[in-house]
Amino acid sequence: MRLRIVTPLSVIVDSQIDSLRAEDASGSFGVLSGHAPFLTALAVSIVSWRQADAERFCAVRGGVMTVSHADDHATMVDIATREAVAGDDLAILDRQVLARFQSDEDQERMDHVETVRLQLNAIRRMISRLKPGANAGEFQ
Repeated sequence: MRLRIVTPLSVIVDSQIDSLRAEDASGSFGVLSGHAPFLTALAVSIVSWRQADAERFCAVRGGVMTVSHADDHATMVDIATREAVAGDDLAILDRQVLARFQSDEDQERMDHVETVRLQLNAIRRMISRLKPGANAGEFQ
């Protein structure tokens, strides 16, 4: 089975693996060679895989994961994510990288809410100016 983890700027992982564990909105799941074709949106989480007798890890900032089969029927696992950090120490990835990814995601969510609030306020003001008898051209 082949695993590729890519970001817009680089290929983080491209190697042969034995098994993989990942997490989406429904929870944690595993993938073995021969897995059925699959598409899911990953949560901010740590993807882990076995390679020979070693376990490897990669913190991902969400993303899309596909499981497919190559022409030679080999299983391909592709993960496209905005940001990823690979490492051998799960504790460091969990404490530092994953916490930063979750913090960034929370900040983006708050920024999005504020942007929507500003847009709705602008729309309300424009609609109030369209009412009959409104003093055209002056905003209060």
